[in-house]
Amino acid sequence: MNHLSGSIAGEITQRSALALTDQPNHVLGMGEVHGPQKSSDPLWNNSKITYWGVTDLVNGKGTQHGYFNEDHGGAGHDWGTFMGKVTTIGGRMIVEGRFEFAGGDGKSRGITGGGTFKTVMKSETKLECTWDGKYSRAKSKAA
Repeated sequence: MNHLSGSIAGEITQRSALALTDQPNHVLGMGEVHGPQKSSDPLWNNSKITYWGVTDLVNGKGTQHGYFNEDHGGAGHDWGTFMGKVTTIGGRMIVEGRFEFAGGDGKSRGITGGGTFKTVMKSETKLECTWDGKYSRAKSKAA
């Protein structure tokens, strides 16, 4: 397995929230985030990620799960899922959890693996995420 780490400077481009009435301070939210990635791995460095998350909060704590798609330009795409625990500290939402690759094409064909991430909201629309994990790709068949 290859080691993989990096960061994302993300921007929330779409979001919506619904205040639920089953208990006090219960909010269900959805959002879309776009951003460039930085990594020592050339395939991920300067790639673009889009992810979509669903957040379920009660009193500022809860869970977030969703899907991601990483665009590596001419080298292809990879995609997968994530799940994290949400806390709110000093008015800033923090999500810590795990991600897992579900597939890929181009240079990411046959990708497997995953790792951990931590996302910190910096403002209403900006976030920073760091991630660390491992991956392997399908070996090319000899002609």
